[in-house]
Amino acid sequence: MNNNNDTTYDVVVIGGGIQGAGVAQAAQAAGYSTLILEKTDWAAGTSSKSSKLIHGGLRYLQGGELSLVQEGLQERALLLKNAPELVHSNWFYLPVYKHSNYHSWQIHSGLTLYWMLSGFHEESKFEVVPESQWSELAGLEAKDLQKVYRYHDAQTDDAKLTAAVIQSAVSLGAETCCPAEFINAEQTEDGYRVCYKTSSQKTSTDKNSADKTCIDKNSSDKNNTQTEDENSVSCRFLVNAGGPWVNHVVSAISPPPRSIEVDLVQGAHLILDKKISDQCFYLESPTDKRAIFVLPWYDKTLLGTTETLFEGNPEDASPTEQERQYLLEVLASHFPEYDGNVCGEMAGLRVLPSGRQKHYHRSREVRLITDQPRRPHYLGIYGGKLTGYRATAEKVVKEIGETLGVPENWVDTKTLPLTLPTV
Repeated sequence: MNNNNDTTYDVVVIGGGIQGAGVAQAAQAAGYSTLILEKTDWAAGTSSKSSKLIHGGLRYLQGGELSLVQEGLQERALLLKNAPELVHSNWFYLPVYKHSNYHSWQIHSGLTLYWMLSGFHEESKFEVVPESQWSELAGLEAKDLQKVYRYHDAQTDDAKLTAAVIQSAVSLGAETCCPAEFINAEQTEDGYRVCYKTSSQKTSTDKNSADKTCIDKNSSDKNNTQTEDENSVSCRFLVNAGGPWVNHVVSAISPPPRSIEVDLVQGAHLILDKKISDQCFYLESPTDKRAIFVLPWYDKTLLGTTETLFEGNPEDASPTEQERQYLLEVLASHFPEYDGNVCGEMAGLRVLPSGRQKHYHRSREVRLITDQPRRPHYLGIYGGKLTGYRATAEKVVKEIGETLGVPENWVDTKTLPLTLPTV
């Protein structure tokens, strides 16, 4: 084991999903020296297993989460402007049937409110699809169909978006270490001492000490042997962006900072080998009335998602047979003539506050939990949406500023372009 305790950062971020990537970018842009640690690969967890949507969340209007929806729509507009290679607008078709949970006038009211919350953006207007065009909707079931609306939202490749944010953070001066497994952290007088483990390669003939720098996990050499190095750094502020592992990280910090009890809720998706349409469909499950999306995904179709309580190691998350059948039944009820097959699947885990309400009725607002109310040195991120990662990071940096002060030179992440990550 090697030890390196010579470096002090303003901020250390644990977790390389979209939330951690956003914080690394925003903290470095604000002028704080930043290091981000990721155990396996950028967006390896939930951040690469989402519905790939950049949206306000039309269904969140049902729970009255207007501020969440408005924030999402504002962030959608920024991403469409700043990341045109990664985020694109698309039509979403929303059919209303005789047996639908919501009447046509309710959908009309919801879409009107969605447009209002976008700031009456021209592209956010919705339309009613004439009945004469229903036959062109990729084989959508027409029995008992009463009306079809369409509105704009956006799509992305979530893994590429996360990598692009990391790339932006690095271009600003942030340091990254991946793969790097967090071991523990201990509170100090000035912040935290963070220990993590990396792997390094050295040839069998090399008698020099192993290189402590982080390596590409995909590199290989038959003449190389892999060794594990234990490293430590100090930071003035520690950010826990562990996603489903957030409380696992808390348990490895001494003394344990404040935390909240959470439920991990699995969202499963299926990938189908034939593209149904170049546009998107917002459907309603005939059994529990939940929203299900049918989305173009490269030359295939993405179908999701579910909400299933998950217990166990987050690394073991995978679609269940019940979830597969549920999604395929929704698909068959709306596209009875579709003959594609499942060619892939994935499952991500949402972090939701524990409660008695059904999962899909719980708030999606992100929770930021600090070690103390004033001048904190630690912050844990609980929840968060793909679309709102930048806004969440902005709030985190505000908390950091309360403790570390605000540097004179900073860059507003609202203006930073995001480009396709280079290989």
